Amino acid sequence: MRRHRKAAALALGLVIVGMVAGARAMQGPGAGTANPAVSSYLSVNEEDFRTVFARMRGAKAEVGKRQRDLLASRYDLSDRPVAGATMSRGKAIQGGIRVKLPAGATWDALARMTPDEIREKGVFPAGFLPLPHPNHPEGGMVFPTFHINEVKKQTGRDLTRFDLDFDLPDAFLPESPAPIFLTTRPDLGDVSRGRLVTTDNYYELFNGILNPKQLEGLRLLLTPFPQQQFNLTADRRSEHPSLGVSCFDCHQNGSTNGATHLVGDIRPQQFRHRIETPTLRGVNVQRLFGSQRALKTVEDFTEFEQRAAYFDGDPVIATKKGVNALERGSQIHDMAEFQEILDFPPAPKLDVFGKLDPKRATPEELRGQVLFFGKGQCATCHVPPYYTDNLMHNLRAERFYRPQMINGMMASADGPIKTFPLRGIKDTPPYLHDGRLLTLDDTVEFFNLTLGTQLTPDEKRDLVAFLRAL
Repeated sequence: MRRHRKAAALALGLVIVGMVAGARAMQGPGAGTANPAVSSYLSVNEEDFRTVFARMRGAKAEVGKRQRDLLASRYDLSDRPVAGATMSRGKAIQGGIRVKLPAGATWDALARMTPDEIREKGVFPAGFLPLPHPNHPEGGMVFPTFHINEVKKQTGRDLTRFDLDFDLPDAFLPESPAPIFLTTRPDLGDVSRGRLVTTDNYYELFNGILNPKQLEGLRLLLTPFPQQQFNLTADRRSEHPSLGVSCFDCHQNGSTNGATHLVGDIRPQQFRHRIETPTLRGVNVQRLFGSQRALKTVEDFTEFEQRAAYFDGDPVIATKKGVNALERGSQIHDMAEFQEILDFPPAPKLDVFGKLDPKRATPEELRGQVLFFGKGQCATCHVPPYYTDNLMHNLRAERFYRPQMINGMMASADGPIKTFPLRGIKDTPPYLHDGRLLTLDDTVEFFNLTLGTQLTPDEKRDLVAFLRAL
């Protein structure tokens, strides 16, 4: 009997060991260890602030150079605006294919190759690979200098990070301040009057135009709340304690300034994706929110941002740094009410069905429209009048390259991406969910390759002309 009990105990022990080993294997290499690189939780840093500040400030130049070298190796970053084409308030639009080809390659030759051939030969253009954060191992919100300067001038808040700067040149970013168009008052045109809307001026600009709930929603969208890098704790990334970040620090004037971040819902760090802030224009016609999250309402997304995205998806850090738990029935409701009246910019060449008016469009734009609905296959996902199908699609760009580490980011697969509306697309560069495509020309070239549409050079130019007219 004793031998049977010992045998049973031994068998049970072996089963438990096997279960633990299996669980660790499923978690991946290093699971079950103290290695923070494989933990679901962020490190709660209690190191002396001045020690961290000195170390990271000292490394800032090297971090910036590493990212600038990467961008220069991928793209032509020269200032080459398109003649006669501007954003809604007049900022020049950058044109031409800026992604650099591998040595000896041509776009036509690549388009004739299969994904397997491109991957095996290693000739997928580097500018079509996922784009890393300016400092991917660190991550966090980073703002363009022009936005930092204007917010500091108006409100005294400083959104400068002591450890890194924004990476893409201003010429490839949206205009700022962006105009604001309202679905409720199209007769007013740009209600921002050419100003960046902040807590200092929103009441002056919008009292008498918005109803009380919308006005309160706008106030909350402009109010800074604690965020991972900008807060009052010692492990912030601003030199001085900060009130935090507002929704409209990224979505400036309800559009975008190109500010970047990393998604909070992927672990470990090297697999997280860079986010290029999308515009909030046209929220009223959208049914999915978040470039890859597919949240179902703008209320869901507003709450998600405050509770999770602001703190890299970690509730432990959120509690430490001061999460602002918005009240769903009033505050989130009011914020959503304002977001849902943000309109696309006027497109005078489009008719009520979202198609070109032949009397107003150029021959080039009309040819581009035929390609958009035909050979280019664009309308398969981008359905008029707003040019979205409100679905998620997986482009499977990883067919064209081998997984590789790039400046601390593992480029492996993007996964499903929401179909962004194309109305007003010329106003919101760069493109794709991580901003890897600097111009509309780059975007057409990317989809021509990944979808295998075999467009000619003239057809690509016509398609770009049509996109600028939307």
